Amino acid sequence: MTTFAPTNEQQIALAAAEAGETLKIKAYAGAGKTSTLELIAGRFAHRRGTYLAFNRDIAAAAKRRFPSNVACRTVHSLAYSSVDRGLTRRINLPKEPPHHLAERYGLGPMRVPTVIGKTVELSAFQIGRMVADGCARFCRSAQKTPEAWHIPVDEKVKDEEADRLRDYLLPHVQRHWQESADPNGKAGISPDVYLKVWEQSRPRINADFILFDEAQDSDGLMLSVLRRQQHAQVIYVGDPYQQIYEWRGAVNAMAYIDAREVALTESFRFGPSFAALASRVLRLMGERAPLRGQPSIDSLIVERPDERPVIDAVLCRKNVTVVGEVAAGLARGHKVAVRANVEEILAFADGADRLMAGQRAYKPAALALFESWSDVQDYAKSYAGRDLLPVVQIIDREGTDYLRALLARVTPEGEADYVVSTIHRAKGLEWDRTKVTGDFRFKVDDDGRTTMTDDEKRLLYVGLTRAKRLLDLSELRADLLKLFVDAARD
Repeated sequence: MTTFAPTNEQQIALAAAEAGETLKIKAYAGAGKTSTLELIAGRFAHRRGTYLAFNRDIAAAAKRRFPSNVACRTVHSLAYSSVDRGLTRRINLPKEPPHHLAERYGLGPMRVPTVIGKTVELSAFQIGRMVADGCARFCRSAQKTPEAWHIPVDEKVKDEEADRLRDYLLPHVQRHWQESADPNGKAGISPDVYLKVWEQSRPRINADFILFDEAQDSDGLMLSVLRRQQHAQVIYVGDPYQQIYEWRGAVNAMAYIDAREVALTESFRFGPSFAALASRVLRLMGERAPLRGQPSIDSLIVERPDERPVIDAVLCRKNVTVVGEVAAGLARGHKVAVRANVEEILAFADGADRLMAGQRAYKPAALALFESWSDVQDYAKSYAGRDLLPVVQIIDREGTDYLRALLARVTPEGEADYVVSTIHRAKGLEWDRTKVTGDFRFKVDDDGRTTMTDDEKRLLYVGLTRAKRLLDLSELRADLLKLFVDAARD
């Protein structure tokens, strides 16, 4: 149980919680959100509480910290204990392959125009996967039935064709949802299916107060559930600028919740120099309240590429950049650990082999619409496809077996000199010394100004706030300077 003296901001949050209303606590990176929730739970010792997290590890850690009057659960565990047992048993059944699903629905291959100037064939496998993925996105939303926008279409398909494709597939997605929600179904389902069934039952969470952690990563489904808990006080806590999971249905609950808001702006992770840098990124997103650091912590920003400081973590925007950083580290004789989607990287090697053999590659999604390896090479040289360039160059230079051997040589984190991680996998973590790579998607607008999309700004903010004492920005310095200077001209 936490026994420290609350800061002024935490005192304000405590007073707001004790007022008994729905509350939003906006907590910047390293600003003590979990300890604030502990303080609130301590004030509510006479009431029944539920702390909700998105994964079991976070819920288990909370259980060790929170008082006994607070049940620490994952959202899925609440749903699992409430729905028909026949439905939850389907989790262990084999899932229907996408091409079998398409065949059963009478969906065959289709040819579509793409932004790379070619008409390509969507296979039955790809069509079936779009139906399944559309159903999965629906399961993470607040809608009562699947809608066309739930259906993901590869970004390389032209927009007008993508809209027609979604309209065509929508009835099949709706059918797939009905089959998925049937407790007597014979195919396997994902946990998100029973979560959606639970949400549609309008459940009541048995608690006087609910602490919802990492609220910025919530989806429409959880907002729907929590808004119905009129009997309980709901306290949402999160950082709206760390919302980096839009691709999986997150909707940034902090922006949608109509409630009193209090802020935790003092970070205990790093010093004033890092806080000032992060605050400049926050201002790009319209935030005027700066992030404050600790004067007692010396935090050094490295800007020159020739300095090469000792680091604990290299943080990358993309999986393909992880590959390049691992290769460079191993070439220098370093012991390197990896926090990334290794399976996707290996699937890229398998897909490259298929394309070079004159066959289509259906995995990973990044290769799904290419008909030859030369198409991939051309796309990787374009502005739109530049994220693929590092791994394409490695394969062209060394071959796919080199890529597989590379990943086989990684070291467990506890034994490594440093870890190479995607920013998504680094969220919630911290290191003394980090390097942030230069693979962000900066854009130049019609007026020649350097800009970024909001989702890129949020990724940048997360990447810049993982370090405690040293932050290597040498690869980013030039682009960051242009970004800040051009933003100041507006």
